[in-house]
Parts: sequence; structure tokens; C-alpha cells
Amino acid sequence: MSDYIVSARKYRPDSFETLIGQDTIARTLSNSIRRGQLAHAYLFCGPRGVGKTTTARIFAKMINCSNPGPDMEPCGECESCVSFQEGRSYCIHELDAASNNSVEDIKTLMDQVQVPPQVGRYSVYIIDEVHMLSQAAFNAFLKTLEEPPAHAIFILATTEKHKILPTILSRCQTYDFNRISIPDMVRNLRGIATKEGITIDDESLHVIAQKADGAMRDALTIFDQTVAFCGTDVKYQDVIRNLNVLDHEYSFKLVDNFLAGDYASAFLSFDEILSKGFNALHFVGSLSTHLRNLVVAKTGGLEPLLELPDSLKQRYAEQASRCSQQFLFEALGITTSCESGYKAAVNPRLHIEFALMKLSYLVRKPAAEIPPLAPLGRNDNPAPVISSVVEKSPAPAPATSSAAPVISSAVEKSPAGRRRTAKTGSALSMSSIMEEKKEETAVQDAGAQEVALPDNESVLLKWKEMAGEYSSKPRLASMLSSGKTEIKEENGVKIIELFVTNEAQKQWVEEKMLRPLENRIRELLACPKINVQVSVVPETENTEKVPYMPEEKAKDLMEKEPAVRELVAAMGLDTK
Repeated sequence: MSDYIVSARKYRPDSFETLIGQDTIARTLSNSIRRGQLAHAYLFCGPRGVGKTTTARIFAKMINCSNPGPDMEPCGECESCVSFQEGRSYCIHELDAASNNSVEDIKTLMDQVQVPPQVGRYSVYIIDEVHMLSQAAFNAFLKTLEEPPAHAIFILATTEKHKILPTILSRCQTYDFNRISIPDMVRNLRGIATKEGITIDDESLHVIAQKADGAMRDALTIFDQTVAFCGTDVKYQDVIRNLNVLDHEYSFKLVDNFLAGDYASAFLSFDEILSKGFNALHFVGSLSTHLRNLVVAKTGGLEPLLELPDSLKQRYAEQASRCSQQFLFEALGITTSCESGYKAAVNPRLHIEFALMKLSYLVRKPAAEIPPLAPLGRNDNPAPVISSVVEKSPAPAPATSSAAPVISSAVEKSPAGRRRTAKTGSALSMSSIMEEKKEETAVQDAGAQEVALPDNESVLLKWKEMAGEYSSKPRLASMLSSGKTEIKEENGVKIIELFVTNEAQKQWVEEKMLRPLENRIRELLACPKINVQVSVVPETENTEKVPYMPEEKAKDLMEKEPAVRELVAAMGLDTK
């Protein structure tokens, strides 16, 4: 049995030309060697697996090569290069600061620094994970790092730059390494697969690259794991099963369900995903990512933001062409709200299923009728209700100012004359949902007519009637009865605009009373297409300022009564 070497070691770059994704750093270091402008200390920062230690080794190998090439590449034949490749170089010293982080370890290193190199011009000291050094060790290292011997060069590598002391940072040339891009990783993995005689498709390589999260070493490790599972003929389904990755087919299928208004199929897909052991929150995040990709695919000029194979890009473009921009934005709002409220939900599964229902109603219902998603089990806001009103082709309604849209709880009669009432969120169950679905289908087949909007006189009459119901709240009753009210119609929705005198009143009504007011006026008018907006009366229309303070009252009295003004002047009274 031959000795097996993992890909991360077997295909480790040995020159700046083979370094992946760090072209700027490679060029800078090559130029500094070519011009003889070598610093005595370097700091390489960046996430794991992006080539910090590899770059340090290549740099150390290049500066000690006796016969460098035209581009300052190591020859690989001199004593320095051969000893480095065989792992017996006395010019390059590596120290793991995670396990050698005490003052004694640094003192030992300082004694070693004084010894000149036996082969080559420089002794290079690579200190990995330098942020793990203790405070005392850092302080002991400062003087040598600032004024090392002429033959000593320090290369410090770390994944946590913020833990390095400012006094260390000021003594080093700092190079920030970037995450490896997905196209670069796919290209490198494709080359390795060709050399190893492995057949693998682009979609599988993209899954591996995305799973690696910008780390080339992680990508090579995942690649080896995949080959061990699949053999030399790697299939996409085997890759996602081995890596426990959610197949993007589910996301495409779910969006098709949403566009068709088929929440029952969406429920079944969600149940299938859970049965395979996937985390529910991971499912919502995957759906949000899919919707984001659809937005990118639908918007011209954003193609580089889709780091996907061409076959997937075409599928995203095709599905995005069937989605409106409004649908995608509102769907993203629902999924992100679902993610933020997931941990606070008493019933997490129902929380996600409710989001799937709302996504299925985005195309079938006007935007103003879609209830906002809130964490289940919280009682600080009234529970949203689902209307039994069914419309043929509802016109899209504009969102109100800052009020949370709700669905009317109006009671209607079906064509058969049977009364149907709304089911509240607290009584929501799968049986009731399926019953509601059947009833809506029956009403649609019977040719139900669209609810007609009431005239302005009826709206004003019911508005005054509603104001009388709030006699126990004088403040609100006064706003409703005596406040300025305008009624207008936009996109098939009746809008009642209530004017108040200041921003404080506007904020109070919107936060405390707007939803109950909308629900009540819709119930009185038996029409779900009624929205209430709150606005502040323009300053030019405000009523005359009323004096409150004693000084203001005295000034007002003096302006109205000349005799009082003369008396104050004659007696020298102070009105302040």
C-alpha cells in the first residue's frame, strides 16, 4: 500500500506563481526581493486556510536561493532549495506560538537568532499563531523585533490581528490576506481532479467551494472527503448527501409553489426536509439565499454577484423572469423576519409554516392584506386574523404609512347562502386551513364578485359612529370626532387620512390604536379594503396658539386689553 498524502499537502504551492488568490501580496513580495528592499519583520493576517504560512515558506525559500530565475523564482537545485524541500533547512525556523507562548520560549528564540545562517544569506523565523503569545512574551520580543541582527527576518502569521499589541504592529510590514474566491477555488479543484483522474461536475465543485467558506485548505480537505465517499466518479447527489447540504432543487420547487399559491405542497416539502435531518432555521436561511439570488438574477448588471455554475445561473434567470420585483422583496421580508423571530417562537415549526402560508398568499392577496410575521407565543400585539373573503383579481394595494397591515375579519355569505366567519390565529390548525382552502375554491368556482368599495358619505357616517364608541377614551374620541379627516381612493383601496396636531399624537395613534381602528372601520363597512393613515396638520393650518405659562397669559392679556398694558407700564410691574 502506497503512502497517501492529502491534497492540502500534496498540492501545496511552492512558488508565487502557484499561489492562489493572493496576487497582490505575491507581486509585492517578489518586487521587494528583486529590488533588495527586505524588511526585518512581516505580519501576515487573514482567515484560516488562505496561504499565510505557505507564503511565508515561499518567501523564505526565495530570499535564500543561490540561483533565482528571471522572475526571482527559486531554482529548486541549489543547496538551500534542496534542503528546504527535504525539510532539513537550517536557515528557516518555524515556531508554533500556540504551544510555545511563554517568556522562556521567546528567550530561547532570541538566543537562536544570534547564530548566523550556515547556508544562504538570511535566517528566517516563521512564528505561526503569534496572537497566542502571552503579554510578557510579547514584551520580551519587542526589543529583538525592533533591532534584530542583519541576517534575521521575522515573519509573524495570525488569524486574529486585533489581539496583536500595537507596539508589535508598528514594527512590522502588515499584509492582509483575502478569502479565496469561489471561481479561484473551483479552478484549482478542477486542475487537481484532472491530475488525479477524477470525474466531477461543476455544480459539485461549487458546492465544495461554498462549503469551504473562502479557505482553500478546507476546500481540499472536503474534496478528499468527497472522493473517499464517491470514488473517482463523483455525482452531485452524492456530494450533497455526504456534505449534508440542502439541495437547491427544494428552493426552486418552493418558489414555484409560492407563485402558484400552493401552500399545501410547500408544507410537504418542508416536512420532507425536516425528515432528512436538516435544521429548520438552516432551511429558512437557504430559502432567503435563494430569494436573494433571484433578486440578483432579475436585476441587470449584477451577474458577477452570482457565484454559481452557468447551468444554475440560467435556472435562476428563468425563474426570476416569472417573479415580480414586489413579490421578491416582500418574500425576502417574510423570510428574514422568520429568521429573526425563530428563537423566540414557542412553536418553531408552526412559526415557519405560517411564513410559508404568507409566502403562498403573496401572489393571491393584495399586499395590504398580508399580516406581518411575529414570533409565536407573544401577546403584546393582537393576533392577526385570516379573512374568509375571496377575490377574483385583487388590485395591489399600497402599504400604509407605518401601520402593520392586517387581513379583515369581515363576515361574508357564500353564494350558497352559508355564513363563514374568520378564523383567528389562536384557533389556527391544519384541519381548519384545509377546510378554508376548500371553501375558497368553492367560492371561486361559483364566480364570487369582488367586494365593492363604500362611498365617501358612508365612510364618514361609520367613522363618526366609531368615534362615539370611544367615549371612554376622551383623547382619542376628540381626535376622531373633531380632527380633520380626508377620504381618498388609491389602487382600489379606500384610504381614510386622519390629521392630528403634532408628531407625538401621530406616534401614539400609530403605535397604540391604528390596528384596532382599521379593524373596526372595516367591520362596520363590511369591506376589507379600508386603510387608515395618520398625518400631522401642516403648520400653516394649525389652530391659534393657546397660552399656557403665566408669562404667556400676561403677555396675551396685555395685547388684548390696552388698560392692563398701561397699568403695568405705570406701576413698573414685572410680567416675568
